[in-house]
Amino acid sequence: MINLPFKSKGLIHIYLYIFILLFLLTIGCSPKYTNTSLPIENIQDFSVTGNQPLEEKWWTVFKDENLNTLMDSAMQSNMNLAAVWQQFIASKAVVRGQAANKWPQIDASAQTARNFPEPDFVGGENTQLGLSTSYEVDLWGRIRTSVQAEKLRAEASLFDYRTAAITLSSEIASTWYQLLVAKKQLQITEEQIGVNEDIIKLIRSRFVGGQIRAVDILRQAQLLESTKEQRIIFQTNVQILENQLAVLLGRQPQDTLNLESQDLPTLPELPETGLPLELVRRRPDIQQSYAQLLAADRDMASAVKSKYPRLSLSARGQLRSNNFDNLFKNWAYSIAGSLLAPLFYGGQLSAEVDRTEAIKQQRLYQYGQTTLIAFQEVENAMVRDQMQKQRLENIKRQLELAEKSNKQLRVEFLNGFSPYLDVLIGLDAEQQLRRDYLDAQLQKIQIRINLHRALAGSFETNRELEMEKTQ
Repeated sequence: MINLPFKSKGLIHIYLYIFILLFLLTIGCSPKYTNTSLPIENIQDFSVTGNQPLEEKWWTVFKDENLNTLMDSAMQSNMNLAAVWQQFIASKAVVRGQAANKWPQIDASAQTARNFPEPDFVGGENTQLGLSTSYEVDLWGRIRTSVQAEKLRAEASLFDYRTAAITLSSEIASTWYQLLVAKKQLQITEEQIGVNEDIIKLIRSRFVGGQIRAVDILRQAQLLESTKEQRIIFQTNVQILENQLAVLLGRQPQDTLNLESQDLPTLPELPETGLPLELVRRRPDIQQSYAQLLAADRDMASAVKSKYPRLSLSARGQLRSNNFDNLFKNWAYSIAGSLLAPLFYGGQLSAEVDRTEAIKQQRLYQYGQTTLIAFQEVENAMVRDQMQKQRLENIKRQLELAEKSNKQLRVEFLNGFSPYLDVLIGLDAEQQLRRDYLDAQLQKIQIRINLHRALAGSFETNRELEMEKTQ
């Protein structure tokens, strides 16, 4: 550290000399930002695309008013989402704190004392009032790049919030339709229990006439009990899903949602996937990864600039007196500049540059991996959507054939042409196909939800809109 105390005379000339010297050094020493482009070559188009335009609030394509109501409530009341928002608010405060380094720091001081014995000190009092300021001249932009890094981290935190909002929206939609399907499964099971009970009554009446074996009654009773077990399972699922949905809405699981059951939505045509690079610019998780990469790049630049000399300016003024009455009659001031040039730190500064450069490379690869995973999610969802559509059609055909087969078997059984075992097997298969068909419908909806989530861009929540109004 070289301290240069100055009197006011000639101060400007000396500072001007220092500035010229440091400016000449800056020309050759100022670091340049490195490449932060996407580390993926020859990006290919998605293999499949649809025709429906993407909606900002993707869930509106289901045209489900209950779902819209749930989304509005969850975006306001979900606690996890609120916590991520506060993380963003905290990151903005960090930016303001870092930006304060660009301004002078001013301190005020006051001191008074009574000295004994008084003969040793004139007046016996020692009173001081003073102001001091210090300021680092940001010659190389070290402070500026540090502020930029924090701004980018705050931006990444905002993208974290938007990613959390999209994740919450998909969880709400998935849970809601799982609940609808569980209720429909419960309704189907109740109907199947009624059918099985009627058949038991029928075969018992025929058993009295010697037309049915006792083992057939036992088999039918077993099917009835199996169906009742399914009812217990679906009753449990309904309660658990209602509890899960309540918590997602920021409510206690004991609260009643009071949402009416409804039919499952008719899915629209597949949405447009667009170009892969459009997805990179649209998805908040990819934007978050890119913001972290840029922040790491600024950190590396700041670490390089920390190896350059620093120029600090300071000033101090004081009022002093051994008598309080004369305090404002005596004053003193000092102005100083200091030039700190790092000479030997045992490799500490170079190690910090290497560390920040490695972190920057780490963020670069994470950015590329996040992008590849996004591409994979879109491709997987498109393939699954097409395959699930075929599977759903197949199960529907099986169910239609089972219904026709069982109808014919019942007629033959009543006329004594078919054994009851054939009727029992056919009935069990038909009831299972009905449940499988509902499960397949739910899987189709969940696949579509995952597709929209993979393609979704950011949508502004009320918190963001309110913040924009206050700015």
